[in-house]
Amino acid sequence: MLQFTFFRTAYTQGAFLAMTLFIFPPYAFAQSGWLPTSWFPHTQNDPQAMYPLSEQSGPWLVLATTFRGDGARADARDLVQELRSENRLKAYTHEKSFDFTGEQRGLGLNSDGSPKKMRYANSTQVLEVAVMVGDFASCNDSRAQKTLAKIKNLQPQALMGDKGKSRAFSDFRRMIGLDKKSSKAPMRLAFMMPNPLLPTEYFSQPELDSFVIEMNADVDHSLLDCPGRYSVRVATFTGAGGFGQEAMSTSNDDGVESRLIKAAENAHRLTEALRKQGWQAWEFHDRESSIVCVGSLSQVTVGNQNGVQQPHPELLRIKNGLGPDPEKLAVGTILPKRVDGILLDIDLRPIDVPRQPAGRR
Repeated sequence: MLQFTFFRTAYTQGAFLAMTLFIFPPYAFAQSGWLPTSWFPHTQNDPQAMYPLSEQSGPWLVLATTFRGDGARADARDLVQELRSENRLKAYTHEKSFDFTGEQRGLGLNSDGSPKKMRYANSTQVLEVAVMVGDFASCNDSRAQKTLAKIKNLQPQALMGDKGKSRAFSDFRRMIGLDKKSSKAPMRLAFMMPNPLLPTEYFSQPELDSFVIEMNADVDHSLLDCPGRYSVRVATFTGAGGFGQEAMSTSNDDGVESRLIKAAENAHRLTEALRKQGWQAWEFHDRESSIVCVGSLSQVTVGNQNGVQQPHPELLRIKNGLGPDPEKLAVGTILPKRVDGILLDIDLRPIDVPRQPAGRR
């Protein structure tokens, strides 16, 4: 039985993502503030380069095909080189290793009560190399879909005839009915998938409805205009309830609305005061509250020389500058800071910057 581990896993992810896109609007996965590397001057291809995948290769890519076995790296390199040189596609390789030599816990128990241990029938270590084409900001933009259609119809020389030593691709050709004389496109099962090097939360930015967008339409320093992926919430003003279009038209109680208006006024006043002090402040209003955030960060952690992730220096600067006094906090005295007479939050936290649906910015 053939084990197309990486291909099968990626195919399952693709099916899941297709279901997700059916349930949620496509713009929920669009990312702003990211520019394709193809927009910048191209450098000459290195004929020996593998072009390994990175976080900068785009949030979304086309999985063209995978190679497996002894010749996987060479076959993947040949295909990447051809896609780059002949088709002018930003192709990359991505490796995954699988170890089937160790013991695995089996079902049931031994007579002495210890767990059963099993081994794979074919104990081996497997290297799989995927070839991907990237630099796409979302899975549904026109450029991505045109590239996907193009890849599905390509007949690259690197995949034709007897070329290649990779066991997986040879097996794969037989599985989909390709022989030496076949005219079928060898990458016709290509599909879109998210960059496996990016964290899952990258694809789950909060989306906004039209009513909330209108609430923030005329704000000078709206959080919607923040270019970063994250900002730090420093103040929260609640209306002790919420309202929507229906509630506004049917409720006789003006208390909630007036409290939300007051919350919005305080958020605006605080934003202006913080900006006068040199902080990059933003305000945001929704049905239940108004918040003020500071900063624009692409990430909340950075790696030190030993590779250990630590809080981003800008995040620490904001917390130290606008958070409670750390010395007093250490002895149990919680004293939030005030700016223009307005109390800031005790717990300053980074949040995802909300985005408008694609096409509305």
